[in-house]
Amino acid sequence: MTSVIVALPKIEDAKNMKNVLVRNGISVVGACTTGAQVLALADSLNDGIVICGYKMADMMYTQLQEYLPSSFEILLLASKQVIGAGMVESDVMCLAMPVKIHELIHMADRMIQAIELKRRRRKAKPRERNAKEADLIKEAKEVLMKCNHMTEEEAHRYIQKCSMDSGTNMVETAQMVLQMMK
Repeated sequence: MTSVIVALPKIEDAKNMKNVLVRNGISVVGACTTGAQVLALADSLNDGIVICGYKMADMMYTQLQEYLPSSFEILLLASKQVIGAGMVESDVMCLAMPVKIHELIHMADRMIQAIELKRRRRKAKPRERNAKEADLIKEAKEVLMKCNHMTEEEAHRYIQKCSMDSGTNMVETAQMVLQMMK
């Protein structure tokens, strides 16, 4: 689940916004008044959204954006003058104050969906193997090809299937093949 942090200069405003979000089905992990509090919370999370004002007690939103992990997005709540004057970074989502609840919920939902899509894509992407691991798999395939008269594709599928059946990764399976065949 995507984490949401609310950061506004007044704690009452932050808590009220947190309550509105929670009532509308958005999980909020914290209500903060300073950038330092946001950064401390963000360090314990993988990714998420920070809904914040233009200026917090200890820093501007630009500083917060600079220090936040790259997996976090900012939803900036600012006046129409600030947004219209071009004082907002181009990669920051904005809502003009005063905020309408349905706009806030809609924007937060869209941002959450985008983060969850990125997360799914990251998980679906196969992990890159280093040269040593690739050589180990290649060596196991060569042994299978030589001893069992398999093609390279058959040897690869054999290692892959054994890996899935045993619940180990392909490198560990290749190591087992080499231990058994040598």
